Amino acid sequence: MRENGIKACSATLYRRTPGTDRFYGSIDSKVHEREVTTSNQVWVGDVTYLKVAGEWRYLAAVMDRYDRTLLGWSISKERTMRLTKRALANALRQRSSAEGMIFHSDHGVEYLGSEYQKSLKRAGITPSVNRRLRMNDNAHMESWNKTMKSDMYHRRDFDSDRELYRAIKAYVAFYNNERLHSSLGYRTPAGFVAECS
Repeated sequence: MRENGIKACSATLYRRTPGTDRFYGSIDSKVHEREVTTSNQVWVGDVTYLKVAGEWRYLAAVMDRYDRTLLGWSISKERTMRLTKRALANALRQRSSAEGMIFHSDHGVEYLGSEYQKSLKRAGITPSVNRRLRMNDNAHMESWNKTMKSDMYHRRDFDSDRELYRAIKAYVAFYNNERLHSSLGYRTPAGFVAECS
């Protein structure tokens, strides 16, 4: 750059914020310590982005890592703890037995915040987050996001929140009850759960 007279420029200067390393490092990754052999041992969650009439919406989802059932979801105009807490509450309504389970997510503040952590603790769930620089720690949930967008979202335009909500609701029912899953031996999540019960 110097030889060619090129100078670097920066629009903003990054400044470290005291306490952020401690905040983001407050929860360890627990999923690598446990072999998942049955349902309700490990749930995974994530937030993804969807558009309605050119504006972003946020979809939080919770899935059982073992049987791949999409247990709970919530959609909102804002990416907040309220969004992820609603998705968790919906999942807990589907499966009452959560004591001793691990819930794994990325380092999003909507998962690491104290209110979300209190919700996990009340349900007897141990939190777990991705290890630093390991983007594939939450691969099961990322895979669901990709599959959902490929099956239902891409190549469509949504003009209203209601339209998107109905499409997600219909897709979750289809995914759990009709869509064959290669990791489940080409069975549906519902069929896999029924066979393992």
